[in-house]
Amino acid sequence: MFESLKKKFSRTSEKLEEELIEEAEAEDNLQEESGSRFSFFSFGKKDKKEEEEVEEENLLPEPEEESVPEEVEEEIEDEAEEVGEEPEDEDEAPKEEKKSRFWSRNKDKEEETQEDEAEDEVEEAPKEEKKSRFWSRNKDKEEETQEDEASEDEEKPAEEKKSHFWSRNKDDKQKEDISADGEAKGGIFSFVREKTIQEKHVDDILFELEMELLQGDVAMEVATEVVENVKQNLIGKKIKRSNDITEYTYYALKDAVEEIISIPGKSMTDMIEEKKAQGEPLVVMFVGINGTGKTTTIGKLANYYLKKGYTPVIAASDTFRAGAIEQVTYHADNVGVKIIKHQKGSDPAAVAYDAVEHARAQGKELVLIDTAGRMQTNTNLMDEMKKIKRVSKPDLVIFVGDAITGNDATEQARKFNEAIDIDGVILTKADADSKGGASLSIGYVIQKPIMFLGVGQGYDDIMEYDSEWMLNQLFSEDDEVAVEDEA
Repeated sequence: MFESLKKKFSRTSEKLEEELIEEAEAEDNLQEESGSRFSFFSFGKKDKKEEEEVEEENLLPEPEEESVPEEVEEEIEDEAEEVGEEPEDEDEAPKEEKKSRFWSRNKDKEEETQEDEAEDEVEEAPKEEKKSRFWSRNKDKEEETQEDEASEDEEKPAEEKKSHFWSRNKDDKQKEDISADGEAKGGIFSFVREKTIQEKHVDDILFELEMELLQGDVAMEVATEVVENVKQNLIGKKIKRSNDITEYTYYALKDAVEEIISIPGKSMTDMIEEKKAQGEPLVVMFVGINGTGKTTTIGKLANYYLKKGYTPVIAASDTFRAGAIEQVTYHADNVGVKIIKHQKGSDPAAVAYDAVEHARAQGKELVLIDTAGRMQTNTNLMDEMKKIKRVSKPDLVIFVGDAITGNDATEQARKFNEAIDIDGVILTKADADSKGGASLSIGYVIQKPIMFLGVGQGYDDIMEYDSEWMLNQLFSEDDEVAVEDEA
């Protein structure tokens, strides 16, 4: 999921690293040192690992084995001496056995190691010969020439370092050679004098990021907010190693995105419990345009809460579109819930009202009202939708949008919010959304929470939205969608 956004974030880190390293090369402020460099997403794995370690530390310690009293041990040893047996040392025996296996294995491989060393000496010989010829030639030259060569020798380290840096970037094999922890076998770069990230280092890079976010269907105000937050988090950071650049960029981007996607809102399940305590059903009205998966989403939610032990009822208030009543009836029958419906062309507000009264009479906890899909520009249908809201008095009005339509979904949500004041959003087809623009933008633009995500075509393929889960999807190499079974 969200592959496009992941690549954009990673490229931002790589470009900033190149910018600072190139400047350090020009200042003769760069040196290569041994160590492991990290990929952009490796810092997310580190966070996860630290959380697991904290959880392990919080576990209760295992009970210690009871020690045998010294008197009992002495009696056992005396009995063993009388029988003529020596007491076994349980700890030493396995160690001796492991040690013997280890050294025998090394002895078996000794000949192979000697052959490898011989080959390495043969390969290194030409290099030493070339080096000796180079210096002997320099010694034969006159003193005037030596002064010129001294100035060339001063420039050589910077050129040599530069070639190392670019060869590292071009070496695809080395890029791919990354361990499970995100570490690469190649060396890292450090700065002789500590560098500070300045505005000039990030301006062009963040402008490119903003353009890429806009191309990825991220709303203008969201792209601008992300870039500004990243800029504030990066400028002034002290850099000692190239790994620091990657780490600071990773957390600057992650913090910026976290602010965007963390829109507070109540859980629908909690709201059902609150209404249940009052002896009333939770009434939810669904709005959106045709083709976004609104009716299917109602079927998924009915199934979701049925498995949680609640009894939903569906209102077929889409009385305009041909086949709409049959479609929602099909989903209700498959899931096994009651549907309230009237004839095609009847008053949709009356259908919603009857469904609410049925739920109250039968003690059902949830009413799901399907409405006709309509474009946000259709004034007559929008007025009809307002009438349904006025009659049924829903506790929640939820906009259902298609995640893969990107900016279109965000603009639709904005218009519906202006017309009817929606309370939350459900995004369908989130599993097929490679860009992630709508998922990142829609809640922030209308300042209403995303409540559920559709992650497949089956009735079970729906999950409650969790901003932490969303953040992990955006800053993780793992593309699997973990849908918890909350039934």
